[in-house]
Amino acid sequence: MAASRNATATPAQTDATTLARWMAEGRTSSERLVADSLGRVQALDRAGPHLNSVIELNPEAKALARALDAERRAGRVRGPLHGLPVLLKDNIATGDSMATSAGSLALDGVRATRDAHLVARLREAGAVVLGKTNLSEWANIRSPRSTSGWSARGGLTRNPYALDRNPSGSSSGSAAAIAANFAAVAVGTETDGSIVSPASVNGLVGLKPTVGLVSRDGIVPISHTQDTAGPMARTVADAAALLTVLAGPDARDAATANAPAAARGLDYTRFLDPKRLAGARLGVVRGAFGAHPRVNVLIEQSLAVLKAQGAVLVDPVEIAHADAVADAEFEVLLFELKAGLRRWLADFAPGAPIASLADLIAWNERHRAQEMPWFGQEYLEQAEARGELSDPAYLAALDTCRRLGRTEGLEATLAEHRLDALVAPTGGPAWTTDLVNGDHFGASFSSPAAIAGTPHLTVPAGFVHGLPVGLSFVGPAWSEALLIGLGHAFEQATQARRPPGFGAHRP
Repeated sequence: MAASRNATATPAQTDATTLARWMAEGRTSSERLVADSLGRVQALDRAGPHLNSVIELNPEAKALARALDAERRAGRVRGPLHGLPVLLKDNIATGDSMATSAGSLALDGVRATRDAHLVARLREAGAVVLGKTNLSEWANIRSPRSTSGWSARGGLTRNPYALDRNPSGSSSGSAAAIAANFAAVAVGTETDGSIVSPASVNGLVGLKPTVGLVSRDGIVPISHTQDTAGPMARTVADAAALLTVLAGPDARDAATANAPAAARGLDYTRFLDPKRLAGARLGVVRGAFGAHPRVNVLIEQSLAVLKAQGAVLVDPVEIAHADAVADAEFEVLLFELKAGLRRWLADFAPGAPIASLADLIAWNERHRAQEMPWFGQEYLEQAEARGELSDPAYLAALDTCRRLGRTEGLEATLAEHRLDALVAPTGGPAWTTDLVNGDHFGASFSSPAAIAGTPHLTVPAGFVHGLPVGLSFVGPAWSEALLIGLGHAFEQATQARRPPGFGAHRP
């Protein structure tokens, strides 16, 4: 049952819309919400099950909450997020006393020169930055043997649904923290799967927006072609409210200029239509099935719900060239990581002990016992071996991704079948964490939208052996409003999410 329908819910377990109403009615305050969140972090993250999802708390959070409460009493309310605690992944720059480290000890204690654009928007909207969340170090582009949710600075994040299971990555801390009700919403980032995968296995709504809808300014980069920030929440409504604040043009990020006029300044909560599935044409991507036989059964039940709500299912649909772009995507990421990290360090961490990817590799070698006790840095070394962004190999890989992954791939498939969106299982249930052997996460539906740069929404669909699984909705560029409507209608029809139990996995 949704938190907003639970009359006995505590503030931390309640959705953002209800919390905003409670503050407006004087039933609670920002200071109380922040205190409640800090108490849950102490009880469940630092103690108890030791989720280890929050890498650093904001020492200014209580003071910020008091100031925002004073503004409310004076008649100034900045918007629906006024006074609400928000968590940020620790690869998003905050120009305050907290570090921005991407989980690396090389940036431990290094303060960013200024807020990322999206952080400035959150502050302007009255949100309280409660703290930074742990992540897969360097957003999981360090090694093919990595364990998602682990960073040298933050340690290992645990999945609150089953503590021996992985929270997935790289936005592992953001996902686990919101599933555990440390705040109503968090900001994650994605290059390929890092919002939707952890959202799926932690029983959350996760939205990877169209690249360019949310400014990438201040986000520790992997790929300027594919990187984006996006909301992670327990309900579609909360994700829509957060996206409304995050989305907007930024002179520092040229990609935001590509957003059409119709996508600018939207209040995405206006599209929360419980009947939006009626008449929607949805393509069922059977090629994304197969992560687990019980996942297939669960998603078949989800498809039946979509049909019962009036959706027209085009089944099956296969994305053209879906298997032909993986190598090209990886080349693009390696080339762009090398160039982008150098620029980010110069702009946001000029006092850091590293100034380039080569410096980082050398720093990790000098601190091998702390940084590489479980896995190495093969991907960083491969990226350092790449040339500049004028290299013909990079340009060819980029062309392959744009042509086969987007124009002749996802976009062509949507147009051919006259589809509003594609649907598929987001992935399989959470796997057991194994620091020795690394991840074994199985199937994932993240790559088509990641490579094409289009939006991807995952919504809780139910459980397999007690582990959450999400249903994905993938649409054309700038179709966030449509996906929010579709996802909300599915969510309201199923009410599939249940809170975590914070124990060992017991099927």
